[in-house]
Amino acid sequence: MDRRSLLLCGLAAALSACGEPAPRKTGGVGTARQGDRVTSSASVPVGSGVLVDMPGNAQLLVVQPRSGEFRAFNPACPHVGSLVNPPAGGVITCPLHGSAFDPATGAVRKGPATSGLSEVAVALSGEDVVLA
Repeated sequence: MDRRSLLLCGLAAALSACGEPAPRKTGGVGTARQGDRVTSSASVPVGSGVLVDMPGNAQLLVVQPRSGEFRAFNPACPHVGSLVNPPAGGVITCPLHGSAFDPATGAVRKGPATSGLSEVAVALSGEDVVLA
């Protein structure tokens, strides 16, 4: 086998081993319903938050702005839909165009987004954060 054929064969094997790319996650609750567990309260740091995978290839941003207070937001930036990052330094930021949001309310602090993150109702049930 010549060098070119060997390289093409190796590339084809590598691509087939990788399979199809994973679908891009969307923001929201996906196929979850009221009462479904979102995450454990212990996994959400006070003053920060985490992106949580939801059924149906979706994600939620769960935050704990103050001890024992849990809120959740659809992490899709209202500007163009890119998923925002969890809070850092007291702000939620969109990596695509730099919009900034308040981690306690989801309100827009800096554009280009002109509206805040959509809140998703959650409640504490024992040690779990659940959809309300």
